[in-house]
Amino acid sequence: MLIGYARISTGSQNLDGQIDRLGQAGCQRIFQEVASGAKADRPQLLEAMEFCRAGDTFV
Repeated sequence: MLIGYARISTGSQNLDGQIDRLGQAGCQRIFQEVASGAKADRPQLLEAMEFCRAGDTFV
């Protein structure tokens, strides 16, 4: 399974382009997050990594 992760730094930005491209790449599950690059706490990234199983590809 292809698992995608889309992140933007601020709420004024838009995830749509990333989500569209991840969908076009064939991602069946896409995790989304608004978090600064300087922030260490990224709960959706952690959830996405925990969701991955042997044979999955993280995009």
